[in-house]
Amino acid sequence: MRCALRFFSGLLAATTTAHAAGRTVWATPHESYSSSVGVLGCKVDTNRIAYWPASVGCTNICVSLSHEGRTVHLLRIDQSQGAYDVSYDAWNYLVTGYSATERPTTGGAIAMQYEDADPSACADLIHTDGNKLPLSASNSMNYLADCLSRDTWVGKNHVLYNILDPICSWGNDEVCELDWPTANQAACPTQLGTPSVLSDAPVYNIQYVTGNKVLASNGQVVASGGASISPPSDLGQKSAGWIARGNAVPVVAMSMFAYWILGGI
Repeated sequence: MRCALRFFSGLLAATTTAHAAGRTVWATPHESYSSSVGVLGCKVDTNRIAYWPASVGCTNICVSLSHEGRTVHLLRIDQSQGAYDVSYDAWNYLVTGYSATERPTTGGAIAMQYEDADPSACADLIHTDGNKLPLSASNSMNYLADCLSRDTWVGKNHVLYNILDPICSWGNDEVCELDWPTANQAACPTQLGTPSVLSDAPVYNIQYVTGNKVLASNGQVVASGGASISPPSDLGQKSAGWIARGNAVPVVAMSMFAYWILGGI
């Protein structure tokens, strides 16, 4: 009996460890762009964003997410309330192989594998000179000060703009300079934080279900999505329960263990 207990305990521990090493998360689609640290959506690819539960770091801002042989890199620049949310377009591509603007689908949490990636892997998602992380000069200072206080990627690779909000609807699209640590407030060509209406740097969302491209500021449709498709037939099986591919072995092991105990062997 003791040998049996040790065997099954070891088997369960080994499979659980292997499953954890795979870093599986249950990814869900996220429609509207946001950034808890003030990353400007008009300067990044808003279709490749990770909204993870943990707070946004100063170096680990890039992750890779994989499913069914497909992989995308995502900027991790917003904190969720607990879900592993992913930009709808990225989620749709991982599930179907198509952009949400081409063939949108629907669904819930799906087991996907992720890894932290070097920030350079997300360079093409950042649309600034030198691929520096674009931050709001008026609303990102607490985050930036933390990154500047130590040796971090963001501390060395950021650029400040006189834009007030992540969806770039207020402020002035101009670069500001920060004389750190002498000053803790950036200097901009126009007065910092001026709430001018900003209309020439739009941020777009991809509307869930329809695949429509809409303005983040007011929801106006600017481009219609393609024909929707049904979720893959096994989507419910992948997202419904704990017995996913990575959990099959421990479930079998526990079943065998229960049989062993109840059978009195």
